[in-house]
Amino acid sequence: MSRIFALSEAASIAIHSMVLISRSEGGINAVKIAEFTGFSKNHIAKVLQRLVKSDLLKSVRGPAGGFTLKKDPESLSLLDIYQAIEGPLELNDCPLANEICNFDRCLMGNVINKLTAEFKKFLQDQTLSSYL
Repeated sequence: MSRIFALSEAASIAIHSMVLISRSEGGINAVKIAEFTGFSKNHIAKVLQRLVKSDLLKSVRGPAGGFTLKKDPESLSLLDIYQAIEGPLELNDCPLANEICNFDRCLMGNVINKLTAEFKKFLQDQTLSSYL
């Protein structure tokens, strides 16, 4: 089955994990996140390390360790999390990224840009504190 929109597993893991981390007191580890979400522990660990490198999370090793937010949940938007994993969410003039088009107008009616702009605004308007 084809979809117009698909969220990558890594972006989904990042967003779900950040909500769980923001709800936890004192941190949570990848094993607990995997138990709650059903995602692979190894994939979660990779994604969380990317969020650490993006300066969104702190990581403490060891049996009592885990991940905690590095910033206030009110200042972290879902867009910040998404872009830490996927890179900047950009609008292009052409959904095919063509510089020159032989048609006088977009045959897709710029629907891809409209959907991307709406998705970006949604992510930007949602902060982690919205899910506490």
